[in-house]
Amino acid sequence: MASSRTTVAPSSDRVRLIVASSVMLTFISFWRAASIVLCDLGSSAFYAGGIAEEAVGAAAPWFILGIMLFSFAVRAVYVESCSMFTRGGVYRVVKEALGGTFAKLSVSALMFDYILTGPISGVSAGQYITGLMNELMNVANASHWLPPALMDAHNNAFQFDMNHTSAVFAAVVTIYYWWQNIKGIEESSHKAMQVMQITTVMVIILMIWGVYSVLVRGAHLPPPPTVQNLKFSNDALGFLRGTRFVPLLGLFGILMAFGHSLLAMSGEESLAQVNREIEHPKLKNLKRAAIVIAIYSLIFTGGATILAYMLIPLKDHVLYQDNLIAGLAMNLVGPMFWRIAFRIFVVLVGFLILSGAINTSMIGSTGVLMRVAEDGVLTDWFRKPHHKFGTSSRIVNLVFILQMVTIIASRGDVIILGEAYAFGVIWSFTFNSLAMLVLRYKYHGERGWKVPPNFRIGKTEIPVGLISVFLVLLSTAIVNLFTKSVATVSGIIFAAAFFVIFTISERQNLRKHAITARQMKDHFQLEHQDTISRESTALRPGGVMVTMRDPSNPFALKWTLSRTSTDDQDVVVISVRMMGVGGPEYLSAEETSFSEHEQMIFTKAVSVAESFGKKVSLLVVPAGDVFAALVQGANSLEMDAVVSSISSKMTAEDQAFHMGQAWEALPEPKRQFNFYVVDPGNDVKVFYIGPHAPNLSPDDVQLVHRLWLNMRRDPSMPDLHHSDIITYALTRLAGQYAREKQEILRDLRNYRAADSPAGLPSGNQELPAAAGAAPAAKHPALSSKPPHGL
Repeated sequence: MASSRTTVAPSSDRVRLIVASSVMLTFISFWRAASIVLCDLGSSAFYAGGIAEEAVGAAAPWFILGIMLFSFAVRAVYVESCSMFTRGGVYRVVKEALGGTFAKLSVSALMFDYILTGPISGVSAGQYITGLMNELMNVANASHWLPPALMDAHNNAFQFDMNHTSAVFAAVVTIYYWWQNIKGIEESSHKAMQVMQITTVMVIILMIWGVYSVLVRGAHLPPPPTVQNLKFSNDALGFLRGTRFVPLLGLFGILMAFGHSLLAMSGEESLAQVNREIEHPKLKNLKRAAIVIAIYSLIFTGGATILAYMLIPLKDHVLYQDNLIAGLAMNLVGPMFWRIAFRIFVVLVGFLILSGAINTSMIGSTGVLMRVAEDGVLTDWFRKPHHKFGTSSRIVNLVFILQMVTIIASRGDVIILGEAYAFGVIWSFTFNSLAMLVLRYKYHGERGWKVPPNFRIGKTEIPVGLISVFLVLLSTAIVNLFTKSVATVSGIIFAAAFFVIFTISERQNLRKHAITARQMKDHFQLEHQDTISRESTALRPGGVMVTMRDPSNPFALKWTLSRTSTDDQDVVVISVRMMGVGGPEYLSAEETSFSEHEQMIFTKAVSVAESFGKKVSLLVVPAGDVFAALVQGANSLEMDAVVSSISSKMTAEDQAFHMGQAWEALPEPKRQFNFYVVDPGNDVKVFYIGPHAPNLSPDDVQLVHRLWLNMRRDPSMPDLHHSDIITYALTRLAGQYAREKQEILRDLRNYRAADSPAGLPSGNQELPAAAGAAPAAKHPALSSKPPHGL
């Protein structure tokens, strides 16, 4: 156990363990931030309208539109919280305002939302794909293309069971993303941006073609959202079914319909989670992202739902209830071929965004649980990394099991999932808005923005806007308790179970962390720094940074110490604490708790250093991206080299590629360094990170020399140098590339493929698109001295 090994560091000569407080991040534009949120929020456009219509009747599109308009106000609450706390999620805000108990309750409700996001998105994607397969079978049968084996006794085309087939599809995709998250999937804003670009193309075509179809064919708007036009299903009445209260619904009925449409607004929490990574000016770009999200979701979710009601015949509403946008595509004006082609496009887009929502739900729920674990609410058992991949596999497994149980229990019925879904959404929003209302009077720190309108009576400010949002949310939440029986029963059981787990685990953690903290203080000299710099850490320039993740395999550290004189160069062992979605933006000295795994890492590092008779410094940095943390750390500490063990999930070249990308994202000034990747057999690959001289073949050097000799013969070129020729050639190539990009790329491909003496030798090839990273000369032998003193 780690506690028995810490005695290797004598208390009289403790090793310095520096804990950086601020998170090392890579920052993104507001467009990418909006894309991340819309990948979550936009997925509800594919199923919210059909679920709402099943619950409240034909007036449902107006309530969906109303929810989209109300989301402007809810989003404003999140913007205010983010202006106060860089990480303005529900857990942080509620804990700040109402304390730990309410924070655990709000996270329990939020987890119910996250857990259900995966199944409802997966099942909905399955509904779209199954509906398309059945439609294609019918078209093929009508055209006499279908073989007899796919027809029944009445010559009808075989039809897949919508619910069961969708459940199988959802389970398969969930298993796929579970394995990706176990290995450690990269959450990329670039991928989210690409998905939303494709989705935007579909939305533009859908809106233009839909409006044109309305103008050509004519259509009627949905009935107005009055009490008389509300037709609640038996399930939608919940606990009120069969009571005398139903005929007297009135305003209560409007709130019921509003509550049954609320699932169209899920995903708002993602805005608070992504705020930390938005680039400067943060608040301005946060508002821009919020506006983009609001307009996009209003047009897509609200507009598509209304168009679907107007264009899909009433007799087909039940048929397309679970794949509303596909039904809209099939009822546009135009030839059947183009309608089917567009429906296929809709299904492909739906698959991208809905299956992506499954991954988002896993990442989001894992991040939220990691956040409460880092606060000491969950025991270290949950945080223990996977033995091979280093991921939070136990939390991922817990989320995966709960999602699979949900898929099996629902049997692919998206209506049942929709009934249960809104519980976590409404209560997490309600807790968040209540906390923000309390913080208006309790919080005295900097607040960059406030939800309007606000009035003053003397010295007292009345936050009318915030109060209104809270009252609407609270009223809807209370009404949902009585009318959404599935959500109430399942949500309360789920939230209560999580709350009990949090409470018991927190009590156990308090005792364990107190012991661990004493052990760490006994054997390590703990120092907390807001940020890391060479001066604050008392390190000399030109040192070596070693990454360490697995205490049982410290071969990278052993390789480094065997080749480094710590009298001449400082060696820093760095452990990166990943702060994913839901993690804090700052770790105070009071809140920092070390897991058993981190204690084992540091203890092992000290043990290895003592076995070599050399000294090391230890460093903990929280980060949103491990490569960004390594590059920023190396740059801040003026390191000459970074040494890492080979990854279990990527090659050395891939590791160098990501290091190069992170280096390119650094602001100036930035320092060049060598990146060494060591495998268990002590085979090493070394890469230069940063601009570097290319590896020229002897033929290239001879070519430059011949050109120099020929040009020097001209009397006007007595002072010509070899570098002048290279500079001129590169400048001319840059000008031609701007005008003849495709031709030059084609010629380069042909040149590299040609078997000529002037071709690039295979041993000196550049890394393809590895921004800022290139392989150094191949390591000749382990005993030889690498560059920069290693």
